[in-house]
Amino acid sequence: MNILAKLFGRSPPIRNTDDLARFIDENAAFVAQKGIYEYARARAGHYSKVLFTEEGFKRAVEVSRWQAYPLGLAMVGEVGTVVLQEATSLERQAVVRDVSELALSAFDRWDVPAALDEAMWRELRAELVVRLDRIGLHPPKRAMDIPEPFADVYFALMPIHESLRGPDYPALKSYLKVTLCNVHDELTKRLDAPAIAAELGQQG
Repeated sequence: MNILAKLFGRSPPIRNTDDLARFIDENAAFVAQKGIYEYARARAGHYSKVLFTEEGFKRAVEVSRWQAYPLGLAMVGEVGTVVLQEATSLERQAVVRDVSELALSAFDRWDVPAALDEAMWRELRAELVVRLDRIGLHPPKRAMDIPEPFADVYFALMPIHESLRGPDYPALKSYLKVTLCNVHDELTKRLDAPAIAAELGQQG
């Protein structure tokens, strides 16, 4: 992003698959991490500053956010398929295949995180492949409906003991819905649909 974009808050257009892969990666990380941090702060209340300095908690957060990252890739990737189908005439299965490959390429850019071991990282990738494959098994969803099969798994990753979570699941699910709607809107605004369609058409 150039200096003018930083100063005036203008995000550059998404004109090619590299741009789209970067968008999926950045927003997947944002979706996963923001929910974890905000939830932990809300549950800790006045003690949140103390909690976030404890080494044990910081390690737990690292484990949670890396385990949640593939969920973010699956959800944001599915948003990407929806926007591409709304903005282009590309065939659905081709869109699902191409966006799934971009989401996997984003995952594969990362080395095994220090918070996880290699076996867990491979398992998370395998689960991501399954989740991406499922996108093509149903018609396009509204962005607000995409979190439905992911919310339980995401909630279970929160770095707060189960006994302290309380009835917070609906709020976290609402967070995912709102955030993915925002991701949908941002991608719709930034997507250079003709350029992306031309590139994906050539690859197909």
